[in-house]
Amino acid sequence: MADLEAREAKLIQYLNEAYGKEKELETALQAHISMTSRDAYKKRLKDHLKETKAQAKGLERRIKQLGGKAEAMPAPGPDVVQKAVGAGTSVANKAVAAAKGPMHALRGTGEQETMLKNAKTEFFNEAEEIANYNAIETLAEAVGDKDTAKLAKEYRRQEERMSKFLDKTIVQLTKEVVKAEIPASQRKSSRSGGSRSRASSNGAKSSGSRSSTSRASSARSSSSRASSKSSSGAGKAKSGSSRSRSSAKK
Repeated sequence: MADLEAREAKLIQYLNEAYGKEKELETALQAHISMTSRDAYKKRLKDHLKETKAQAKGLERRIKQLGGKAEAMPAPGPDVVQKAVGAGTSVANKAVAAAKGPMHALRGTGEQETMLKNAKTEFFNEAEEIANYNAIETLAEAVGDKDTAKLAKEYRRQEERMSKFLDKTIVQLTKEVVKAEIPASQRKSSRSGGSRSRASSNGAKSSGSRSSTSRASSARSSSSRASSKSSSGAGKAKSGSSRSRSSAKK
């Protein structure tokens, strides 16, 4: 019985850590959605907000099934002091999450950079969530809790999909920042384009020069062959004339 209680206590602890993170991100995602002007990015954030809320509910339900209470606290237990500390931590986490919205609105030098910084923060949070669910899944499998392992695996995959989306979005948003804040003359594409143009021009000149040289060489070769043929013809003519005179003398 003691082993069973220890197993459930540890599962509830890990599930509560994940639950607290999901509740924190609900507020942060809502703030980020309001600051996002890119349609595809905004839609994905809205979809992930729905996933986040569903995950929090699923975690809360599983915690209750294991005999615990869903709270953002280090670990549940019967001790009154521990419960008080847990409740205080929960309130503090909610306050921090609520404060992130206004703080994030002040990020960056422009709209594109604000979205970029938000995406980087979201990517960071996804990594933490993936780690949470990896730990829960591994723990659940180790203690034979198939239901918790299945739940953690499903949520981990959702976070991994979001992480991949954000990875690509960060690249796109960074390029938008470059367009918005870096003069065209200072961008690599402009310089490389000029270099390619010059290289192409030099290549054309070189090609033209080689063609002229080739044509001149060909002309000299043709002239040489013609001269050789003319000389050969003249020699044959002289030889024929000599034979004719020799015959006449005879």
